[in-house]
Amino acid sequence: MPIYLVHYPKGNGEDLVVSDDQLTLTADGSWAVLADQHGPCVAVPAHAGATITRIDQDPEQPS
Repeated sequence: MPIYLVHYPKGNGEDLVVSDDQLTLTADGSWAVLADQHGPCVAVPAHAGATITRIDQDPEQPS
């Protein structure tokens, strides 16, 4: 299951963890969009300075 950590610079927002079996991350203009089969779940503007890191172990990659 894809799991992403959205980490904001200090004072710019609370960090959050987003997970879903159908979760995808795409770039749409100056926005990073996490979406599932129902549509967008989280949208982060580029100017927020957040980093988005996939933190699950991808089963398709060797460990």
